[in-house]
Amino acid sequence: MALRSPELRFAASTGLGALSRPSRLAPSPLAALASPRRRRRGPSPSPSPSPSDSNPSTASAGDADGPEWKKVSAKRFGYKESMIPDEAWNVLHQLRSRGYDVYLVGGCVRDLIMKKIPKDFDIITTADLRQVKDTFVGSAVIVGRRFPIVHVHDNNSIVEVSSFNTYVRGSTGNQMPTSKSPHCSKNDYLRWKNCQGRDFTINGLMFNPYSEKIYDYLGGIEDIKKAKVRTVIPAATSFHEDCARILRAIRIAARLGFSFPKETAYYVRNLACSVARLDKGRLLMEVNYMLAYGSAEASLRLLWRFGLLEHLLPFQV
Repeated sequence: MALRSPELRFAASTGLGALSRPSRLAPSPLAALASPRRRRRGPSPSPSPSPSDSNPSTASAGDADGPEWKKVSAKRFGYKESMIPDEAWNVLHQLRSRGYDVYLVGGCVRDLIMKKIPKDFDIITTADLRQVKDTFVGSAVIVGRRFPIVHVHDNNSIVEVSSFNTYVRGSTGNQMPTSKSPHCSKNDYLRWKNCQGRDFTINGLMFNPYSEKIYDYLGGIEDIKKAKVRTVIPAATSFHEDCARILRAIRIAARLGFSFPKETAYYVRNLACSVARLDKGRLLMEVNYMLAYGSAEASLRLLWRFGLLEHLLPFQV
C-alpha cells in the first residue's frame, strides 16, 4: 500500500515507520490515556480548579476548559526510580530539602514515557537561579543570556536547572497568557504557564518524581501516541519568535521517527530561509547537535525534504 505523505515515506525508509502511526494490530498502551483535543490556534486557557499534589489519588483527566489536560501516574509507563541517575536525584533532593518544589521537565519526561534512556535530565524549581547557585556552592554556575539556567556539576556530569521565575529574554510574548482561572491552584498555574513557553507539546511535560505524577497541560501524551511534533502556539508565531525551533523540530522528528502535523510541516518548509538569520555559533551548535547521537542520516533526509539544506550548506562550506 502506498504511503500517503512524504513524512510517512521518510519514516518507512529509515525503519521508523512503526512510530509514525499507530499499529492496527496492537494498539498503543498510550491510547487509553489520550482523549480528543479541541483544535486550537492559540495557547490553551489556564486550568480550572484541580486537585493538589498532596492528594494525587483524586487526579483526573480533563479538569480544564479547552484542550483537556491530565495528571497521570508515571507507573502507567513503567517508571522506576532507577531510571533517574544519582546525579539528578542529588540535585532534586538538595533543592527539595530546602523547601523548593522540583520537577523533571522537557525531553527527559518524553523519553521516559517512551521507555527511552534520556540523554539529559533537566530540572525546574520554584527557587530562583541565585538560590539554586547558593544551594550548590562551588559546583554551580549560571549560564546563558537569552534564557539563563544553572549548570550543577556533579560527578563529572552536568545537571541543568531552570527556574519558574525565569522568562526568555527577547520573546515577543504575544501568545503568553497572563491571567488564570480564579479558582486555579497556584501550583497548577505555575506549571501551566511555564509549559506555555515550551517549543513543542511533547516537550511540555512535567514530572514530579516524588508523587510520581506527570503533568500534561498541552496534549503532549496524545502527540507522543500519534508520533507528532507539534508546536505549543501556532507554528508561524513559534518559528518567527525563535527560528532555531525549526531545526529542533527536524532533530526531534529525525531522532524519534515522528512526523509533523500539516500546519507545522507547512511553516517548517516556508520559513526555512529564516534559519540563515541565526548567529553562526548557535547555528553550528544546532546542526552539530542534530547530526549527533545516531540520527545524522535521518536528519539530513528531513533537512533535504523540507528545503533547509540549501540554507545550511553555504554556512557549512
